[in-house]
Amino acid sequence: MRLPAHEISGLRASSITRLPAIRQAYPDAFRRLNAGRLAMGALCLCGLALFLFGIARLEIAPRRLLTGSGQLLHFLTLMWPPLPPSGAQAIGILKALGETLAIAFLGTLGAAVIAFPLGLLAARNTTMNQALRFLTRRGLDGIRAIDALIWALIWVSVVGLGPFAGVLAILTSDIGTFGKLFSEAIEAADRKAQEGIIAAGGDDISRVGFGVLPQVLPVLAGQVLYLFESNVRSSSIIGIVGAGGIGLHLAEMIRTLEWPSVAFIVVLMLLVVTAIDALSTRLRAAIADNATA
Repeated sequence: MRLPAHEISGLRASSITRLPAIRQAYPDAFRRLNAGRLAMGALCLCGLALFLFGIARLEIAPRRLLTGSGQLLHFLTLMWPPLPPSGAQAIGILKALGETLAIAFLGTLGAAVIAFPLGLLAARNTTMNQALRFLTRRGLDGIRAIDALIWALIWVSVVGLGPFAGVLAILTSDIGTFGKLFSEAIEAADRKAQEGIIAAGGDDISRVGFGVLPQVLPVLAGQVLYLFESNVRSSSIIGIVGAGGIGLHLAEMIRTLEWPSVAFIVVLMLLVVTAIDALSTRLRAAIADNATA
């Protein structure tokens, strides 16, 4: 039931009259509200400035895209139909595909193992030492700021060409990503279970082990599966710089203008990623069902 207009005006006037007293009684709430508004305004201004800078400086020209469409169609005709190379090369491509999957799996698994304790240190509700939490989060930010391709170039210069550099590149890059995702999932854990354990006499270790981890482990497992799927694509790219995998074959065939073989590798990667996506979707659904059961 809607109130009459005069009653709404009276309530508004009463609220405005009581506002100074409420502000004085709850200064922290109004301080946080003002800080949030300022942060939102600054974010909008930064976004607008970045948009205008991009339009002005990045030479975004739809006309160039339209005129280049004919060249794109020409490349597509060169790549059709996708044909595998000769027998020896086809076997090499299949081996390189298996190498790509192994690079993605080992890099993702190693990063998840290393990032798990770092995520605990970076989460607000599992780290009492704020200085340690700050240093951990800034370290994860620094690692995440460097792309996997750059890490591949670094590790190739350190350990030499080959798949080992690819594993290290995926591992290093994913430590920052996993640390960020894990810490956010841990901070989002429901506090009721933690409060119950503390009320029953449990210490901080028991609170984390029995009140936090059972809630977040299914979420962390889903994140690992998703990033493994993403890393299959990434490991095919870092192979171009000599970090192993199928990317080296792809780059070589592009240089030699073997476009049907290039299309064959692209289709092969598409099928593999689709299969991994279907499998990881089923695994994530099973993990979620077991967590809610």
